[in-house]
Amino acid sequence: MPEGHTIHRYARDQTKLLGGRVVRVSSPQGRFAADAARVDGATLLSVTGYGKHLFYRWSTGEVGHVHLGLFGKFRVQRSADSPAPIGQVRMRLQVEPDDERDEYVTVDLAGPTACTIDPPSVRREILARLGPDPIRRGSRPDAMIERIQRSSRGIGDLLMDQSVVAGIGNVYRAEALFVTGIHPLRPGTDCDPAELEALWSTVQGMLRQGVRDNRIVTVSREDLGIAPNVRIKRGEATYAYKRDRCLLCGDEIRRLEIANRTCYFCPTHQPA
Repeated sequence: MPEGHTIHRYARDQTKLLGGRVVRVSSPQGRFAADAARVDGATLLSVTGYGKHLFYRWSTGEVGHVHLGLFGKFRVQRSADSPAPIGQVRMRLQVEPDDERDEYVTVDLAGPTACTIDPPSVRREILARLGPDPIRRGSRPDAMIERIQRSSRGIGDLLMDQSVVAGIGNVYRAEALFVTGIHPLRPGTDCDPAELEALWSTVQGMLRQGVRDNRIVTVSREDLGIAPNVRIKRGEATYAYKRDRCLLCGDEIRRLEIANRTCYFCPTHQPA
């Protein structure tokens, strides 16, 4: 499942491609056809991300909602012709050249968990169920810290709970806990505010860097010993996640099943 940085990157890129333009909306698969008809030919005002959710604000006053889930994917094509759909395309967004941009753009969405057109109240209801999103400007950790300190669940479980903090997935969970030296099974009630502030800052920095890079890189070049102009390989981009040995100390990385996902940690840097 895409983590929060990917969602915000989609929002930024799609706003750049489609924002402020009249959009043809369709559903080649058919499952989104009725909703598509409600905004077909409307102007897409903006696309924003919150946690793992995307929201499309339309000139009709309605709001599109997309949650990619495990299998959802976007495909962007630039072609003068309307390209044939590839796979089961739930939602298709298309724009033609205008006075400012001279290209045709087709954005196809396939396999999402959710894809709907709703009144603005639905967006508010979704946001009310979510914890703070570290990527968003002005976001604060207070609600996250309060919810963690009230819970006896392990911190590795709590970080994957989108009602506690929005946008963290398996990779950022493992890496943020590694950097802050917190064992994934430590109960939330045993975490002090200073640790949780540090955890928030770490997650926030990682997620925002992910938006800029359009990929997950949590290690520093100094720790890898590579030059600034050398691309970090995917298998070298993390400290603990999917490693056999800790990047810093060489200890064996341990694995735990938490929230139905494998959590990676170093027993040296994250003692119980």
